[in-house]
Amino acid sequence: MGSYYRYAAYGSNLHPVRLAARTPSARLLGTDFLEGWSLHFHKRSDRDGSAKCSMHRRGEGVYVAVYEIAESEKTMLDDIEGLGVGYDEISIELPKYGLCQSFTARPSHIADELAPFDWYREMVLLGCEVHAFPHEYRAGISSIDALVDNDVSRSRAAWQTVRRLRNGSGQIAAAAD
Repeated sequence: MGSYYRYAAYGSNLHPVRLAARTPSARLLGTDFLEGWSLHFHKRSDRDGSAKCSMHRRGEGVYVAVYEIAESEKTMLDDIEGLGVGYDEISIELPKYGLCQSFTARPSHIADELAPFDWYREMVLLGCEVHAFPHEYRAGISSIDALVDNDVSRSRAAWQTVRRLRNGSGQIAAAAD
């Protein structure tokens, strides 16, 4: 049996269907709340120029989904996240799960004037819903201004992903602790 690491997801990887499509070994352990951090939609995507999520110290807190992922798939997730390009890896200590790996935007990739595409914000919201994060937290994300993606091909593919997430978004049980 190979080795695994714990990953704390907070953006579009919150949804287990989305993360499993990216890292097939991903197994949900549960959710947790990271006090003293804040969620932002201000990480500039080098791929499409829109805002993606990042979390930073100082804030009301961020809800996360904790997954166990095979070490052999770590480079897959690192590449998808843009490790070393737009994101840096961080280690965070969670109350229920201990030390977990996650990502935060590099200062060079933070642009507060950017907005996420509507499909990206929807992916994050669906992840929040599937984990039954508090209504107030979801409402805060819903209130973020979002843009319509004018790249028809990319938008169509992203909305197909959203539909797959909606179809798989019933309440899910976390693995037993």
